[in-house]
Amino acid sequence: MVRIRKIPLDLTLTEFPALVSSWWDEVNESTHWQDGIFYTLCAAYALVSSIALIQLIRIELRVPEYGWTTQKVFHLMNVIVNGVRAVVFGFHKQVFLLHPKVLIFVLLDLPSLLFFSTYTLLALFWAEIYHQARSLPTDKLRISYAAINGVIYVIQVCIWLYLWIDDNSVVEFIGNAFIAAVSFIAALGFLLYGGRLFFMLKRFPIESKGRRKKLNEVGSVTAICFTCFLIRCSVVVLSAFDSDASLDVLDHPVLNLIYYMLVEISPSALVLYILRKLPPKRISAQYHPIR
Repeated sequence: MVRIRKIPLDLTLTEFPALVSSWWDEVNESTHWQDGIFYTLCAAYALVSSIALIQLIRIELRVPEYGWTTQKVFHLMNVIVNGVRAVVFGFHKQVFLLHPKVLIFVLLDLPSLLFFSTYTLLALFWAEIYHQARSLPTDKLRISYAAINGVIYVIQVCIWLYLWIDDNSVVEFIGNAFIAAVSFIAALGFLLYGGRLFFMLKRFPIESKGRRKKLNEVGSVTAICFTCFLIRCSVVVLSAFDSDASLDVLDHPVLNLIYYMLVEISPSALVLYILRKLPPKRISAQYHPIR
């Protein structure tokens, strides 16, 4: 049974930080708290994955003739990313004790890269809309998206292989720096194309309900994705320099809860809610199947 520390009523301001630090250490070292927090993360990810799957099925039943569209691929990738996270945190006791240590990095970092690919797919879609509206060529956008993702995965696999051969702190630092750089690139991508599309829609001369809804949609998703990738970048950089902020260990459950809630669970749930509208049954110029 978990013992809860009582807060003294005559606590002074100088004693409060020490009490908080003591509580933090007590929680981190408690197996009950660890299990409770990681199972909570497992349940949250499983819920988001289920919502994405239900939405994917609804879209497929609505427009089966379109094949694999950007919208369908986006929801499928959400199912995979959140499903993998749910499994990892559901078996956290086994995951955080794996040897060699590089296996832990693979199970924790691979979903992060998949999350990057999933949400930059939105940035790609917006870039295509923006380029089409400006009569700019769009044929190289998908090639660039695939090439950037391919290079990122190849570099990450090389880092994992090196850690497998020679596990040292320098390569771990490089791995963290790489994830931080990827997150920063994603944040810039959303700021660039989300911002461009937002201001283009804002300057659109015709005022309509559809325009306002699309403006709110683009603005909200841009703000959410930019913020979550920027937070991920900042936390990963911090963890690279401070071992007390590491997310790859079992005895930092509270930090893991805050981090994953801020950078993946909440953003995914909010974006899925914002993009919950089903595509029209009739062919729409705004609904492009993946070529």
